[in-house]
Formats: sequence, C-alpha cells, structure tokens
Amino acid sequence: MNLSDSWTAEQPRIERTSASEAVFRSLRDAIASGELAVGTRLSSEATLGSQFGVSRSVVREALRSCAALGLTRTETGRGTFVIAEAPQQDLLLGSFSSSDLLEARPHIEAPAARLAAERRSAEDLERLTSLMETMRTEDDAGAWVELDAAFHLAIAAASGNGVFLKVVGDIRDAMARQSETLNLVSGRRRPSDAEHQDIVAAIEARDPKAAERAMQNHLGAVRGAVAHLVSNG
Repeated sequence: MNLSDSWTAEQPRIERTSASEAVFRSLRDAIASGELAVGTRLSSEATLGSQFGVSRSVVREALRSCAALGLTRTETGRGTFVIAEAPQQDLLLGSFSSSDLLEARPHIEAPAARLAAERRSAEDLERLTSLMETMRTEDDAGAWVELDAAFHLAIAAASGNGVFLKVVGDIRDAMARQSETLNLVSGRRRPSDAEHQDIVAAIEARDPKAAERAMQNHLGAVRGAVAHLVSNG
C-alpha cells in the first residue's frame, strides 16, 4: 500500500461540480498540514480517482496544479511524490516559469494586440470572435484552457508579425498550464472571459491604443493572480 492510501481512503467523495478544484484543495491541504508529508508517494491516478469518485482526467488536472506550485514531482516509472509543504515562489510550467511568462508576455502580446487592431482581416476578427464566444459557454475546464491558448495565438496571427506568432506558439503550452492552475485555484476563468471581450472589441474597432491597453490590463490581472497564489498558496 502507498503511504497515501490510508489518507485518501478516509476522504469524502467529490461532487463533479468543481471536481478538479476540490481534489486539488484536498491534496494541497493535506500536504500543508503534514498528513501527506514530504517524501510521500501518492497513490496512482486511477486509485485517487476511485477514492475521490472522479475521473482520472480530473485527478490529472489537480496533480498538474500541485506540480506547478512545486508541491509534487512526478518521476517516470516511480510515481508522484510530495516534495514541499508550501508553494514555491514561482509556478513551474514545463520549459518555462511563470516569472518568465510575466516578464516576456507584455513585450510580445501587447504590441501584437496593437498591430492586430491595425491589420486584422475580416477572417481574423471572425476567428477571434468565435473563440471568445465558445470560451464563454464552454463547460469543460480543459477545453477552455486550450481555447484560451488558441485565442492568444490568433491575436498574434492577426498582428501579421511572424516573430510574434512564432514566440506565442513556442510558449503556448506554458501559457496553458498557467491558465489551468490559475483557473483551478484563483477562479480566473470568468474574469479572463471579460478581459478577452475588451481585447476583441478594441481589435474590431481598429483602435490600436485600446487593444494594447486591454491586453496590458489582462496580463496585469494574470500577474496579480500569480502573485497572490504564490504568496498565499
């Protein structure tokens, strides 16, 4: 039996609404309290899913957020281990960190939004509007994250600048991981939808200054959410 089996067996089954968030918070609280001590190997995704009464994809999403906060690490062939009691001062997002993204994105995506307002085609606007509207009605958290990444990539494409498009494409996975964690822990999804609407409205109006400002506001809100998350856990 894994060291975490006795703990998870006693946990209440999770309702499907906000399931990933509930699983994440249960794991995080147990790690913070020492119930799941540093060095503990967690049960498998299938076992955790069965014990919480959720799917493996829900467990996987919760574990990705634990890893992003630096609480756990997954080792191929060995499993997932608790490595810290409290979140690190940076989110770990695969090849990049949240600080990498926070430093770089304003210098890439804000001017890309400005250029998109100047250069966008009717097809670009249709793509952005479609993505925005789909995100607003999307119930699946994982699907929303993928749409979010596609939205930001579509703005880079609308800018007509191949460098911006390449860079946003290169950081797309890290952006998605960051969005996933912020949505799960900080409730960023609905505010992001509203911020995206402001960006699209400015691009539609061909107002470069407003588009750049709306993107800066969006990225500033992301920065604030990350800072709150790493400082408060």
